[in-house]
Amino acid sequence: MQELYVKIHEYLNMDEEISFEEFDQYYKTVINYFSNDSEDLEEADIWKGLFIIENLMSNAESRAKEAKAAKQKKYKKMAERSSLWAQNFAGRLYKLGYTEEQLNERFESMFQDHENLKA
Repeated sequence: MQELYVKIHEYLNMDEEISFEEFDQYYKTVINYFSNDSEDLEEADIWKGLFIIENLMSNAESRAKEAKAAKQKKYKKMAERSSLWAQNFAGRLYKLGYTEEQLNERFESMFQDHENLKA
């Protein structure tokens, strides 16, 4: 999970957008990891999973608005599937007792992790 978390921060802090192919590959790697390992995640990794998938979802939605037909459809599908994972992780955090406000605060603070990850 840490590797995926570091990578999303790298992508979020780039000056240029990555290609569809690279985005698609990262998306598939993330979904594959979640499909195989999400049941056994510790709380810290649930947070990281939520951060990763929310950013993937947001990015896919944004790209779908700008993409041409075939890629637009793929980005929309990525966003839809990402939304399901985001709901899964958020639901698990709610069950652990977190409120929506706490989720939003923690999520926002996670954007600052990039500086710590570079060290």
